[in-house]
Amino acid sequence: MAFTYQTFSSSMHFYDEDSKNDGILLVRPLLHFSKEDMYKVCKVGGQDWVEDPTNQSLLYARNRIRMSLRSLSSYTFKSELQAVISACRKTRAFVDQFCTKLMNQAVTIVHQHGYAIIDLEILNPSKMADLCLTKFMTLVLQFISQRQRPVRGSTSKLLLEYIRTFPCKTSLTAAGCYLCPATRSKGTKILVCCSVDCPFPSKMESTFIHSDAEKTRSMPCELEQIITDGKLYSDHFVPDASDVYFLDSTSESVLTEAKRLNIISDSTYRNILLLQKDEIEYFKARIEDDVECESKDEVENITTCSNEPLRPGQICYFMSRFIVRWSLSKNIPVIPIPEKSYCDWVLEGEGWHHHPWSCTLSHDMVVEVRHMIESDWLYLAKLLNHASLDNVHQQRICTACESEQSSVNRNLYLVYLRFSAERALKLLKSIPVAARRSLPVLVNHQGLLLSIPSIGFKNCPCLTVSCIFKPRVPLGGGHSSFMQFL
Repeated sequence: MAFTYQTFSSSMHFYDEDSKNDGILLVRPLLHFSKEDMYKVCKVGGQDWVEDPTNQSLLYARNRIRMSLRSLSSYTFKSELQAVISACRKTRAFVDQFCTKLMNQAVTIVHQHGYAIIDLEILNPSKMADLCLTKFMTLVLQFISQRQRPVRGSTSKLLLEYIRTFPCKTSLTAAGCYLCPATRSKGTKILVCCSVDCPFPSKMESTFIHSDAEKTRSMPCELEQIITDGKLYSDHFVPDASDVYFLDSTSESVLTEAKRLNIISDSTYRNILLLQKDEIEYFKARIEDDVECESKDEVENITTCSNEPLRPGQICYFMSRFIVRWSLSKNIPVIPIPEKSYCDWVLEGEGWHHHPWSCTLSHDMVVEVRHMIESDWLYLAKLLNHASLDNVHQQRICTACESEQSSVNRNLYLVYLRFSAERALKLLKSIPVAARRSLPVLVNHQGLLLSIPSIGFKNCPCLTVSCIFKPRVPLGGGHSSFMQFL
């Protein structure tokens, strides 16, 4: 158990795009005290305390184990068990710090588009212990997928096999992420992006957050100091690799390794195995009911997630990573574009002036946010050639300009669309194909593409869209420290 640990809510609470998501910092300063010690402290100090009634319930494994341990409360058993716990703390502290340093060296996060690149040559996975490599990949995948549940079991083994294949030549979908060789890396780098094909959590889920200018959320200076001091203090106690006992052990082999190293005696080893046997039998007796309940909950979560319309000024938190907001301006001044490549110009600012522009979109319009699909790329390509647009899209353009009854305005709109599409396609070439699919896209109720904010495309200059990559859980899972109590 960590001395300090940051936990994050399943939903974000933003008051604006710049709000921090610091989560909740849990600090456990009494980990090295026994329960009997804390009772004595309270009694001597004349302080009342609160007992959690669930601590006596046999429904929870921790309570069953705690009560079983009371019959094994000899000094030898307690001291040996504490020695194993201390060795596990050292191992976890070492692994956490090792992975943090390695992520700073081997992982590049492309924040604007929400994907990561792992440099296998720097990572050197063939030389890493399974425990360190598993933790490293878990942290990267949890950040990209924004899932609370860590990578475990067969998925963990599959990832280890995949990441140790050098150079990388295949792709893999795991834990809500899609992994494949990075473009032009010859398999020396791996792209990790969010998989839109995973059924859970829903790829179409979007959460709306309403701004409140009167409220501010900021971390107090005292709390920031606690985190800073905790990191410095915990770093001081991180052991060298030579002092870490369980680095090459699995969770199943920790007790065996502790016995081999004479950390625990034969009697302590047998007693712990008996406790483990009892828990396994208890677990098997209930596993069918638990699996059935979990299956029902998962189906319910998948089916209840759906897109809702996004109105002007509202904020959408899309796929647990992008904050999206849009609005319409009443009038944007523009001029015709000179005869040169559209990509040499900017869509907004002083480059467009002297000619009035009427918005082609309705101010009472609502939009939907979804991930990018192949038809969006094809639509951008069609916009470069007006003759290739189908009748529906041509009718949409003509209708947009009917209010002006002006061929000049119609031509300006077509030029603007070509200009915006050309620049968007140029930027798309710099984004890996797999990563493009998780980009947020705005469409109207008819499914017409309105904007791809991450690459600056919008089908009307009056449309203002902001898209900020702001994951709920930071890379590394937030602050934690595992101090050694002697």
